[in-house]
Amino acid sequence: MTPTLVRQALPHAGTAPPAEPGARARDWSEIQERMLVPLYEAAYDRLDVGPGTRLLGLACGSGLALLMAASRGAAVSGVEPGSPERLALARERLLPDTWSPRARTGTYLGSALPPADRTYTLVTAFDGTGLLADAVPLAERGSPVVLTGWGPAERCATSAVLRVADPLYGGWRPACRDDLEEVAHRAGLKPDGSGRVACPFGYADTDSAVRGLLSTELFDAAVEASGQDQVDKEIREALHPYVRLDGTVWMPNVFRYLIARVP
Repeated sequence: MTPTLVRQALPHAGTAPPAEPGARARDWSEIQERMLVPLYEAAYDRLDVGPGTRLLGLACGSGLALLMAASRGAAVSGVEPGSPERLALARERLLPDTWSPRARTGTYLGSALPPADRTYTLVTAFDGTGLLADAVPLAERGSPVVLTGWGPAERCATSAVLRVADPLYGGWRPACRDDLEEVAHRAGLKPDGSGRVACPFGYADTDSAVRGLLSTELFDAAVEASGQDQVDKEIREALHPYVRLDGTVWMPNVFRYLIARVP
């Protein structure tokens, strides 16, 4: 039976409830977020992010990408509208008295966009573009905006696992060639270069892999439809080909980034 048919056949009663939001946010921060470090680094290297950069991160999660930019000397601000728990973790990392003296000046972290009197020289949308159109006016003319997404499904081993969160339930779908360009055009931006980055997903064991993947929230609709136990089972089955002899999980992936400019 296909995963979809399995979900339709199983009853929902008796399944385990989803993890608490705080636990999932911690799993994102401690397990999953670091998988995208090569993507963040590639974008920052290409744009020479440093002391002269004023960066606004959209859907900044628990703040790892902002922390990396701040370590290069950038002034950082971030918006996390979807998860108060992730936002709280980002504040632990970046706000006054929790990191370094550099973070004591000008850092903004909130669930809504910063005040209109702030301007930025770089906007990043590493994990979502929902606020993009409203954020563009905060960027100076000619400033770069970084959009990111999955590479071709055939070059992303994790795509086999993400099919558990199939589009029927509002989950993940394979990337299309021009997805990022279409987002840029809708926001009034002009594409100005792109690149691909290897971002393998590596986990200490299958349990960590399941927790990390569930923390992406891509499986939420499938959990709602068929229950936590069934989704966990399907994820573990999909992970099986990527479990190595020592019990670790390794899935090679390619991500794509697009640089667009504010007109």
